[in-house]
Amino acid sequence: MRLWKVRIKNRLRAGLGLALCCFSLIIFSQVNTPAASVSILENSWPAPQVHPLPPMLENWQDSTNSGDYFDRVKPPNVGHLLWSKFPIQVYVERPADANKSEEWMSAVLDVVREWGVYLPLEVVDSSEVADITILRRAPPLRQGVLRSRSGESTYKLYTRQDGDKTVLSHRFSVYLNPNQVGKYVAATARHELGHALGIWGHSSMETDVLYFSQVRNPPPISARDVNTLKRVYQQPTRLGWEL
Repeated sequence: MRLWKVRIKNRLRAGLGLALCCFSLIIFSQVNTPAASVSILENSWPAPQVHPLPPMLENWQDSTNSGDYFDRVKPPNVGHLLWSKFPIQVYVERPADANKSEEWMSAVLDVVREWGVYLPLEVVDSSEVADITILRRAPPLRQGVLRSRSGESTYKLYTRQDGDKTVLSHRFSVYLNPNQVGKYVAATARHELGHALGIWGHSSMETDVLYFSQVRNPPPISARDVNTLKRVYQQPTRLGWEL
């Protein structure tokens, strides 16, 4: 598998982009599979199209009329990072430290169930088949960036076979800093999984899970979070469509 990485400053390009925020460092990578032997270049990407809205989101109605922060979601040039193949398969890597393993696993799996109310998620036993992999590891070192980040969400583009079609797809890796303890483990997981499910941006309100910074009393998933997620899934994307 070949990997191309190109740093950018002011806008996303084909390759690797870097976006720095208070809560997470977000890395974009572009990959092609050896089996396909096709370079995933922009001129071979499919045109952006809209996928059917997942039933859970289609049925979601906000009785509080809380609004959203969709205007703060800034997708890369591949389009919105939404999923079109369900259930979304999530692998949670068991920590090597046995003393922390059960408590940490329980907190993270609870977060997966929380988001699973709004999108179909399935916990799987192998990272090989996972769409999203959650790891209890410090985010990788980046030049000029402090290591003490709470979490990080990264994705890679790749091609997969869907019948006789070659489809543009993506996978996510979520890093949760092992220094997080107590309620902040779930708070970080909740935030980063929100990114991995498609909310590629941050809210300016502390009562939202995707608030740009960690807060003293982490909130549950808010109506504004779900409203934003629903709007994301109503947008066109190149992901999930034939090359």
